[in-house]
Amino acid sequence: MNGVRRLALVLVLGGLLVVLDAVATIIALPAMVAEFASTLPVLQWVTTGYTLAIVGILPATAALTGRYGTKPVYLGGLAVFTVASALCTVAWSPESLIAFRVLQGLGGGVLNPVGQTIALGAVPTERRGRMMSYLGLPVLIGPLVGPLLAGWLVDVSSWRWIFAINLPLGAVAMICAARLLPRQPKPERRPLDVLGLALLLPSVVALVLAASLIGDAGGRVTLPPVIVIAAAGVLMILFVGRSRRLAHPLLRIRLLLTPGFAAGVAVLFCFGAAYFGVGTVLPIYVQAVRGDSAAQAGLLGITTALGAGITMQVATRLIDRLPARRIVLFGTGVGLLGLAGLALSVGLNAAYPVIMAVNLLLGIGSGAAILPTMAATLRRLDGDQTPHGAAIMGTLQQIASALGIAASTATLTIMLTQAAPDLTGGLSTLLELGPAQRAALLPSLGPAAGLTYLIMLVPMLASWLIALILIREPARVEPVTARQPIP
Repeated sequence: MNGVRRLALVLVLGGLLVVLDAVATIIALPAMVAEFASTLPVLQWVTTGYTLAIVGILPATAALTGRYGTKPVYLGGLAVFTVASALCTVAWSPESLIAFRVLQGLGGGVLNPVGQTIALGAVPTERRGRMMSYLGLPVLIGPLVGPLLAGWLVDVSSWRWIFAINLPLGAVAMICAARLLPRQPKPERRPLDVLGLALLLPSVVALVLAASLIGDAGGRVTLPPVIVIAAAGVLMILFVGRSRRLAHPLLRIRLLLTPGFAAGVAVLFCFGAAYFGVGTVLPIYVQAVRGDSAAQAGLLGITTALGAGITMQVATRLIDRLPARRIVLFGTGVGLLGLAGLALSVGLNAAYPVIMAVNLLLGIGSGAAILPTMAATLRRLDGDQTPHGAAIMGTLQQIASALGIAASTATLTIMLTQAAPDLTGGLSTLLELGPAQRAALLPSLGPAAGLTYLIMLVPMLASWLIALILIREPARVEPVTARQPIP
């Protein structure tokens, strides 16, 4: 094995750790709710807290690598992620688990951007495409293996094992990275807009908190969430105003004025909120509503991962041959059909093969929508603007994921509570129901879960409409084939 492949293997192992952990946590969420006798709006912070930590650390990676170098930062991220995984295995309360997951996100959040920097800096330009294909392996492997592994571990042992398996893998990754990662020159040091980060992150946290408060209140919009939403709005306005004034802001918001860029970002944001948001619904439906195993919940997600992985490989190659608008419209349209199919099939408590089939549609839609939209949108920017545009898209995609998860879990909690008002204790009580009780409630609980998918159709539909109305192909400049006569 040559040096490039060894380097790619090390970086793939680090990336796989993060992806496996992310998908496994979603499958294990109902078991966490049951063990802590807590509620879904509280435990959803296990996933959204992790995502928000990534939002916080992503803008800081350039400053960290400029100060310490890529290899030390990557090793530090692996160490923090592994130590936080160990802490998750001994979490004694929802609050402690959420705190350890935030720490895990701070470590895991640097691995992908810093790993890409190391990989692309280690190979010549003409070999970067192959290196990027290696780095994409975790996105293909993780969603296939993670749900099945997590479901099996939860069923035979405990949700704590989904974090425990990170310990030997993390140790091997650190040893290999220490030996094989090259020491590269430190990139140019960039100032970090600390005040901008202090405005952006709390505003997003406040929006997630508001959704959690509304979910805990059974859908009633009381004064506390209204105050929190207003505070989030003020912080966001201050952040945008500051970003427009600074020469080196946290995010170059002015790039949204570039023709076509804002439309692509809006498609990604709306699609991501719906697609990543509903990822928590099916595991809860399978385990709490239908009373089946975590392994069954993991199995149902396989078709989504297959559809996304295969379509992604095809769509990213077609983006150079076909108009990007066609591919993005196809992806958002098929994603819309898949989500509508999930709303209908879950609402009718359909057989699992039917749910797997519509899950496949949703996966195909995501594979044709997310990466092609990113590629087509970044083409709108000049070369020196591309990293800043990628930072905007990456940050907003994480924010969309956090908000989508918060919205879907709050909606699901509200719908299940209204469908079974006599059940006190929420999801933890549902998980303890006997077969006869569950069968009696299934005709009302299934439609409640289906309504959650139906409501999350709104951002998915918005992504398709934005692609239809606002995305246009850039004007092509015709080459001059003959010298024009001078009048």
